[in-house]
Amino acid sequence: MSHSAEAQPRRPILQPKILTTIREYSWTLFWGDLVAGVTVAMVALPLSLAIAIASGADPVKGLVTAVVGGFFISLLGGSRVQIGGPTGAFIVVVFGVIAEHGYDGLVIATAMAGALLVVAGYLRIGNLIAFVPDAVVNGFTIGIALIIATSQLQDFFGLRVEDVPADFLEKLPVLWQARDTANLAAILVAVLTMALIVILRKRYPKFPGILLAVAIGSGLAAALPLPVDTIASRFGALPSQFPVPTLPDLSPERIVELLPSAIIIAFLAGVESLLSAMVADRMIDGRHRPNAEIIAQGIANIASSLFGGMPATGAIARTATNVKAGGKTPVAGLSHAVFILLFMVFAAPLAGYLALPALAALLMLTAWNMSEPHHWPAYLKLRLSDRVLLILTLVLTVVIDLTVAIGVGVSIGLALRLARRRPPQDWHLPDR
Repeated sequence: MSHSAEAQPRRPILQPKILTTIREYSWTLFWGDLVAGVTVAMVALPLSLAIAIASGADPVKGLVTAVVGGFFISLLGGSRVQIGGPTGAFIVVVFGVIAEHGYDGLVIATAMAGALLVVAGYLRIGNLIAFVPDAVVNGFTIGIALIIATSQLQDFFGLRVEDVPADFLEKLPVLWQARDTANLAAILVAVLTMALIVILRKRYPKFPGILLAVAIGSGLAAALPLPVDTIASRFGALPSQFPVPTLPDLSPERIVELLPSAIIIAFLAGVESLLSAMVADRMIDGRHRPNAEIIAQGIANIASSLFGGMPATGAIARTATNVKAGGKTPVAGLSHAVFILLFMVFAAPLAGYLALPALAALLMLTAWNMSEPHHWPAYLKLRLSDRVLLILTLVLTVVIDLTVAIGVGVSIGLALRLARRRPPQDWHLPDR
């Protein structure tokens, strides 16, 4: 057998799915993808804005990330229906990086994470992420969800606090002391938005109820008018021009300083994108290419950083929305990115009217869904070591740091896995 013949089966491993799906493309598929793309964009618009705000960034950064990151993840990814963009899992990491290193530090860390992911994909490391213990993934996911939910309490209740600590244990007492400043109007908008999201999602699962619910809650605040904060009142009007790409300052000192953050961003992007791709596989009875997906995540994050965006990864909720809306190929993800771009260019000022309590309600529901409460009874039935590992990772994520939580959790998890592989009973030292 020739060398070229031996290498042939390996080629599709890194090949983007769009190259194989586009061969049998048709106008019927295009129309279905276009409708699905618009539907997903309506879900992604308020989410991208809310995630950017919760991360401590300007709202427009979320839209830029959804456009650039979402476009390249769909164009180069290893899944037919994956939708990419900013996700709730990154809120904790992004907030911490911005607080410690500034937004320019986040841009550099995102570019470095993208480079790490590209290298990891070419080295076929995407296959190794499957060895990360489920207890660790579930633990830090619930921990992140808890941090996100508590970070939205101020806007949900309209609390007046000058300086809210970033640390979880310090934040709760400060918010509790400010309980007398709660704004009834903000609570009304938040509760109404949350109720509408739940009702619309249950009764009309294919309809983009998130955008409608946030629009109704914000519209109520503007029409009455109610004394609640909006995007425009806190951040000013969103720019209608797309940013020009610029190279970040990749000095050796900054690279060394931001390497730990870049590693965490790369790890989270890889894990979440592959989890999302696996969920999509079950929904469409398909099979994604993990290393092609990892490379796409890397290129998407490099591109996002060039435009001043945040980290991007595959989004489970938006990917599921895409499938339910009829998306069949990566063209749906491309059209979702193009629609958000058109919104930025032609309708960005409308986003200024969105009420922050409405976006807080959306993120609190997002956090609840991230924690997957329907799986909690199953967690209680895990073996004792897995339950301890899940709780340990959760507590470390909330109380100390996500970096420490992942490092400790993965180390203990791999040690437990090795310990469970007992050597054969007849094993003996060889004669030397």
